[in-house]
Amino acid sequence: MAAARVLLLSGRPESVSFAQSVCGLLGAGPGLGPWPTYCGLKRGQLVLSDRPFQGASARLPLQRPPFCPFSALDQQPRAPGAELPTNRGVDLAVAVVLQSSDQTVLLTRRTRTLNVSPNLWVPPGGHVEPDEELLDGGLRELWEESGLQLPQGQFFWVPLGLWESAYPPRLSWGLPKYHHIILYLLVISQESQQQLQARIQPNPREVNALMWLGPDVAAAVAATEDGTETPRHLPQDLPPSVLAVELEENGGARPLVLPTSTLLRTTPATADSKERVSTGTKFALRLWLQHLGR
Repeated sequence: MAAARVLLLSGRPESVSFAQSVCGLLGAGPGLGPWPTYCGLKRGQLVLSDRPFQGASARLPLQRPPFCPFSALDQQPRAPGAELPTNRGVDLAVAVVLQSSDQTVLLTRRTRTLNVSPNLWVPPGGHVEPDEELLDGGLRELWEESGLQLPQGQFFWVPLGLWESAYPPRLSWGLPKYHHIILYLLVISQESQQQLQARIQPNPREVNALMWLGPDVAAAVAATEDGTETPRHLPQDLPPSVLAVELEENGGARPLVLPTSTLLRTTPATADSKERVSTGTKFALRLWLQHLGR
């Protein structure tokens, strides 16, 4: 098996195979979660347990979308030929929810040419290298995607939550090819949105637009739960659009007026690459707003 990055602790640490639902293994039954989960990083592997253990660094909510393909595969017989990899585990990723001093958070739009989750709005993030600490991996991804380096001593951070991610995101799109646990880190900068924005230099191979979301619009986006037919509790006074910055082919940037309705889209039943906010990002925004409320 390829080096396992996610382990479950029940007696002794055991790697989770690609086809297994991490939430299913940790959750009590088929509920919707989130499940309180203890976690810690040991020798480049994320160890998860439903009970405290020596070396656990945090107790975090673990969540999956209601249409998680690994949950669905747990509950139905596999069709002949519909085999998932047996020599792979679950990968480990980290994403940085960067908060400015004026309480906005940075989202980036993935380019249309990426193989995984094209055209989705997400926080900067990606794989954690085996020899990296989680924060170091998150700050490296932030720098690689946005060009932002945060000066030491001018930010603090807290882990927000864990998300079980699959791509394609629904079985109706096809069998999953990727399986990750994403750790969302809230990194709170002492710099304003304007100061941070002035230093941003997005990587055009990965990012083609960026925006800063305030709590009001973030709350509306977070309330559009994927798997539900209609958004819940949407405020009537939502702005019709939000301002973003889009990269031009010549390397420049231009203002982009983005309809708020684009950010409220949910994951469709059949495969497409329409612009929207990823389901995991909605989960992270909910956790950010809870933290802000404290």
